[in-house]
Amino acid sequence: MQIHIKTFTVHKRFALTISRGTTAQTSNVWLKVEHEGIGGWGEASPFSVGGTPQTTEALVAALQQVAPELQKFSPLDRGKIEEVLTKSTNSDTFPSAARAAIDVALHDWMGKKAGLPLWQIWGLDRGKIVPTSVTIGISSPEAARARVRHWFNQENGAGADHSTTGCAVKVKLGSPQGIEADKAMFLAVQQEAPSAAFSVDANGGWSLSDAIAMCHWLADRGVKYVEQPLPVAAHEALSPLTAESPLPIFVDESCFTSADIRQLADRVQGINIKLMKCGGLTEAMRMIHAAKAWGLQVMFGCYSDSALANTAMSHLSPLADYLDLDSHLNLRDDPFTGATLHQGRLLPNELPGLGVKYHASDNS
Repeated sequence: MQIHIKTFTVHKRFALTISRGTTAQTSNVWLKVEHEGIGGWGEASPFSVGGTPQTTEALVAALQQVAPELQKFSPLDRGKIEEVLTKSTNSDTFPSAARAAIDVALHDWMGKKAGLPLWQIWGLDRGKIVPTSVTIGISSPEAARARVRHWFNQENGAGADHSTTGCAVKVKLGSPQGIEADKAMFLAVQQEAPSAAFSVDANGGWSLSDAIAMCHWLADRGVKYVEQPLPVAAHEALSPLTAESPLPIFVDESCFTSADIRQLADRVQGINIKLMKCGGLTEAMRMIHAAKAWGLQVMFGCYSDSALANTAMSHLSPLADYLDLDSHLNLRDDPFTGATLHQGRLLPNELPGLGVKYHASDNS
């Protein structure tokens, strides 16, 4: 099989600010696998969550290095290919986002070869897909309100009822200005969409005492769960937080792959699975089964992924309790289309494989 690697840059309509910084644009990697006249597509998007950042340059370099070694395989040899990627050729671990691009492309190829969408190959029911949340980054209360209004106008058309039930909103907290700024922003968002289902993600921006206080405060305001309230280094503090918190605690940055789940199972109530973080649909499926075996809930998240990567995760979405696959909906120049939004639910289509199409970006 032949592997082709191309970068593309996407720009956000609204720059996303979290406790670690702000992102306005990213250069992602589009990987194409060709074999027997069929092309499979995958995506790698850069991210940094402690350790060595997975930059665009590092992802391209890793993919270019391994591509010649993979040419001898068929796209159906996913097990053998996974072994090659696991046995790194140098002292560095093969980047998980690069692994994800390859794994997704192999799945896309398989679906196209079979003439079936992935969700159907896996026997999943699209009717079980829950609404995906829109993410509101850290900002002033006024800017947060504007982001909510834009989302409802985008989803339902100008003049839509902002209090429509059934929608989901994730609010990024952990402001450097402290929890009082967090409270002011959250209240502004909730006032703009009072009927929405709310979750909160602090991206490790709180201390234990602030996290306990905020969990109680947020519970009084109907929040469903709190994600990554503590820094990764504060792993031991998860147990006392869970004991004190009236809300379920989910982890994101503290959980990369299925190997991390066992040590978290008695400390939290759920995990966030991200394609770039775990390394592909193969590992995402392992994580789902492991989490459920340990009695944990599952949510899917994303980084600055285009519709290509988010569509890939949408095929597994019937297995998720919560979804946050909205990054491509905040792009003004996404070159891909795939899963479509219906009443807040991101639904994969009936085309074979991922069901993703490419179109030229106009950067509008």
